[in-house]
Amino acid sequence: MPKEKSKSKFVGMRLSEEQNQALSRLQKDSKRSKSDVLLRGLELLGEYYSLGLDKPPLNFDLKSLESEAMHLAEALKQIQDKKQAVRQMVQELAEVDKILDKHHGQKSALIQVLLDIQAQNHWLPKPALIWVSERLDVPLSWIYHIATFYKAFSLVPQGRHVIQVCLGTACQVRGTRRLLDNVVSVLGIEPGQTDAEQKFTLTTVNCLGCCALGPVMKVDGQYYSKPGIQDIEKIAASCD
Repeated sequence: MPKEKSKSKFVGMRLSEEQNQALSRLQKDSKRSKSDVLLRGLELLGEYYSLGLDKPPLNFDLKSLESEAMHLAEALKQIQDKKQAVRQMVQELAEVDKILDKHHGQKSALIQVLLDIQAQNHWLPKPALIWVSERLDVPLSWIYHIATFYKAFSLVPQGRHVIQVCLGTACQVRGTRRLLDNVVSVLGIEPGQTDAEQKFTLTTVNCLGCCALGPVMKVDGQYYSKPGIQDIEKIAASCD
């Protein structure tokens, strides 16, 4: 039985030895980092698809990032052709590069880098995490450990505005179930969901720390005590 060629791991992808050598040659010839080479490769991939061709013109595997771009486009209800999806991801990764450069590419700034990506995108897309893994030389598994440990991070798309409804005991006895039903009616989504326009994410919490004001909902850090359905409609309408 022929011996299987060894593979090495790079930015979340499995590269053959030949592909890894090709990537190293491109890096040396262009005098750029591996992430710069990959970013340019993705740009070329988008340009290639614009010609109506299906097979990528590259010798090493960019399929991992490409497939993530298409998956995210579908998940966000933004069904695009390959050219548009790849180009959009290139733009997003370029923004991640700016964040990394702002923190001078330091490993010690990992949490702050993730916070900045979260603030910019309202969640942590997988391609961004792959990019951070490469640029900071941090294992992708460790980045996922951080992202799942801290509640400030989300690995699923979030709306631009987060609405929290308190289900604590004090709010329960003051009618928080009716409040939640009204919020669901106005937004058209259930707790844990995000609307199709990525405008609102609705969540419930056990306590917002202001029991005397119950029932309470919180929108982007602002507390609202005993809002009726018309109040909820006005609050939703005021969100851009």
